[in-house]
Amino acid sequence: MFGNFIYFILVLLIYSTYQPSEEIGLTAPESLQLFALLALTFAGFTRLAFKRIERRIDHLPFALLDQMFHAAQLRSSILAVLVFAVDIYGLSLPSFADKLPLMAQVPTLKALLFIVLFVGYLCVVWGTAYGAYRRLYHPDFGRRDYIGSNISFSAPVLLPWLLLSGLLDLIQSLPLEGLKRLLATTEGQIAYFSIFLIGIAVMGPAMVKRFWRCTPLPQSPGRLQIEALCRRAGMAYADILRWPLFGGKMITAGVMGLVRRFRYILVTPSLLDLLAPEELDAVIAHEIGHIKRNHLLFYLLFFAGYLLLSYVMYDLVIYAMIFAEPIWALIHQSGLNQAMVASVAFSVMILGVFLVYFRFVFGFFMRNFERQADGYVFTLFDSARPLVSTLQKIALTSRQSTDRPNWHHYSIGERIDFLNRCEENRGWLAGHDSKVRRGIGVYVAALVLLAAAGYQVNMGTVGARLSDHLFETIILRQIEKSPQNPALYGLMGDLQYRRKNYAAVRQAYEKSLSLKADNPLVLNNLAWLLATCEDERFRDPNRALGLARRAAELQPSAFILDTLAECYFAAGDVTEAIQAEHQALALAKGDRSQYEAQLRRFMQAGSPGGPVDPPPR
Repeated sequence: MFGNFIYFILVLLIYSTYQPSEEIGLTAPESLQLFALLALTFAGFTRLAFKRIERRIDHLPFALLDQMFHAAQLRSSILAVLVFAVDIYGLSLPSFADKLPLMAQVPTLKALLFIVLFVGYLCVVWGTAYGAYRRLYHPDFGRRDYIGSNISFSAPVLLPWLLLSGLLDLIQSLPLEGLKRLLATTEGQIAYFSIFLIGIAVMGPAMVKRFWRCTPLPQSPGRLQIEALCRRAGMAYADILRWPLFGGKMITAGVMGLVRRFRYILVTPSLLDLLAPEELDAVIAHEIGHIKRNHLLFYLLFFAGYLLLSYVMYDLVIYAMIFAEPIWALIHQSGLNQAMVASVAFSVMILGVFLVYFRFVFGFFMRNFERQADGYVFTLFDSARPLVSTLQKIALTSRQSTDRPNWHHYSIGERIDFLNRCEENRGWLAGHDSKVRRGIGVYVAALVLLAAAGYQVNMGTVGARLSDHLFETIILRQIEKSPQNPALYGLMGDLQYRRKNYAAVRQAYEKSLSLKADNPLVLNNLAWLLATCEDERFRDPNRALGLARRAAELQPSAFILDTLAECYFAAGDVTEAIQAEHQALALAKGDRSQYEAQLRRFMQAGSPGGPVDPPPR
């Protein structure tokens, strides 16, 4: 069940990392035909996988069949993700969807269309799996309820994305220019995501309970017993809910909500019917343990940690791809579309980071938090034997193997073994709590280091150097393709100026002007270098003045006239410098402080022998 969460998040990542190519190799009819063929092939493969299991039901032991069923579901679900990726990257369906009404104007609507497509693939899996599921587990609900329960259980993972994306679309459609500018900045995006994440974490359970069609548990001995145990443990909550998961036949319970007003205890009807009073107490004690140990708050921290990781890795992945020159040379020689290959490679790396994080980092803490919640039973009761008997009943009723592993849970056998060891020696509880604390400590330390690395990469000197290197690599590649493009040499000169590599600056600007002599921006920048360079070996005031005059003739804007004034001043003509700066100040818009400071400097100089150091730019 929890695997469906992962599939939906993977699909969102696949869709959001897709970058359309300028040239699409297929026409719309061709893409639609291939899409239909691929969907039919997927449906046929899925049907065969589960029919193969149905044919063996009377010939193989249940444990093996149970393993085969879940393996087939896993393979089919992963195949659904891969087919979806082919739809996005191979068939470029999002590019064709832009031609549909409202799709280009409302990005969330287009994304929702493709999410529904993936839900359709999963419905194929669940629908074809139901025949084997019915014969193996003998449920008393039909195919429609089976599919509906899978959808309703998994869909809430899409709620945060849908609200987040929809709200951004709404903001973009309204005349909120200040807010739009704020959201265009890194700081604004971080603030927006943080506020949204906290809001969803606090109030999300109220929406989730509606998706899961939960209703208040009626007054009954079971409800009274749960209420009494919560009072004893000192745990406040909003309500106790009946959870009709898979028609209410699943034997499970849950708790959700960071704050009391939106905190709910969930129990399925089968759980209440199956368990004895002391066993129900043990299960609810487990759920109370999650709250008392602040596991839900830590889950929020881990999700925020993933956002931080993906934020840092985003730039690092781009840098790694740009600097992988031999690989791109090979791709270029193969004739493949580099833009599409780059998009796919970027998506694969981002998806890899996601899978590693949730499978190994998040999974580690989920398993150990569940074990910690099991151990909390000893805080409220003298023995965990009722919880052990509950786990045994669940295994017996569901007919699942007690040794079947789970990425977010220890197996039932491992859980029982741990509880039995704790019965004999409570030191196991302290040891496990210590293990969890150490794990959290290591995680927080890694998070701090990651935040520092993210700051350096995105805002610090390391990021500046990486950006310059990235920029230089891109420019050099473009120069190889278009060696007669003067704009590229101008950009290289600007880059080298930031590095204070003045010889390279002059060479790049001179090359640009040799290809296009009347470029006012390059004329202006070279004039500034020759008039103000801190390395006097590169100063040439007379040539600088000639270049600045030509730039001002071509484009008499404020910043170019300011350069002309500086060149007059460097050449010793203070009167012309003051006159040119007056002209620059008259044309200046917005912040005029730089031009005013220049004018004061020229007027105070009084003579060519006065202060001549130019202001920094």
